[in-house]
Amino acid sequence: MVLKMVLAAAAAAAVLAGSGAADAGATLDAIKARGSFKCGVGTGTPGFHYPGSDGVWRGFNVSICRAIAVALFNDPNKVEFVPFTAQQRFPALQTGEVDILSNNTTWTLTRDSQLGFNFGPTVFYDGQGFMVNKKLGVKSAKQLGGATVCVQPGTTTELNLTDYFREHKLQFTSVVIEQVAELRAAFFGGRCDVYTNDSSALAADRSAATNPDDYIVLPERISKEPLGPLVRHGDDQWFDVMKWTVYAMIEAEEFGIKKTNLDSFANTNVPQIKRLLGMEPGMGKALGLDDKFAYNIIKTIGNYGDIFETNLGAGSAIKLERGMNDLWTRGGMQYAIPFR
Repeated sequence: MVLKMVLAAAAAAAVLAGSGAADAGATLDAIKARGSFKCGVGTGTPGFHYPGSDGVWRGFNVSICRAIAVALFNDPNKVEFVPFTAQQRFPALQTGEVDILSNNTTWTLTRDSQLGFNFGPTVFYDGQGFMVNKKLGVKSAKQLGGATVCVQPGTTTELNLTDYFREHKLQFTSVVIEQVAELRAAFFGGRCDVYTNDSSALAADRSAATNPDDYIVLPERISKEPLGPLVRHGDDQWFDVMKWTVYAMIEAEEFGIKKTNLDSFANTNVPQIKRLLGMEPGMGKALGLDDKFAYNIIKTIGNYGDIFETNLGAGSAIKLERGMNDLWTRGGMQYAIPFR
């Protein structure tokens, strides 16, 4: 009798698991019905998310959402970009004003749990730093006692700033400004001695200054900032689409598959590549997508290394080194979950 009950329960679980792969949740259903989705981005950070002079949004985080649009609709333009300040972004996602955030948001325990969000793969490993004008003669963050510090409210940056100065028994005066453009203008205009943000954002802002050589980013990194896209709790399939879009781009780079050589893999005998590119069916179907979703992403957007290099790397104005954001096989932390 007990064995029969166990077998019956296992059969029921198998039926539920099988039906779950075919049924979308409320968010994904709504996105498919409207034929596009809304991606929340920042109000403008060079290299990450910014509107061009033609009004078209570009950047590393923008490319993530365009890749998701390709996975869903095979069209990178089936996404609307909605800019938010740091304080506006979480209510916007919670209330459904946008379907996803892709705007340099740090993954933390309270955001993951109390705020009701699911964070996808970390697409950029970062750490908070400080930028100063060279004329201050400061070489270390430990020399910043008594400084005025420009910081954005509603961020882990603001909290880390307080923690760091308290730990090192340093006094400071914060200049809190919500709009990023105004914050940058305040620092470069001399209203504060120090500008603190993720070190990548500081490098981006420095590159956009009229006199970038006048400024330095100090060597200290005072926090861990794992940045990535996030969605609301409650729709596992939408969450899965987001996650596996990112993993597809990382996996492609691991195998050396790029826009420029994609079709040279048409006759590959490598099983992992066949599954990734949809030559063997099943991977896309498990997500409610076309089996060639990863092929389409690579063909249209590129792999992870492509979007890093174009927007942030040596070929960009930002000129960031890959560092921790290199592949695990090259000493970095980017690592794709197996397509299996």
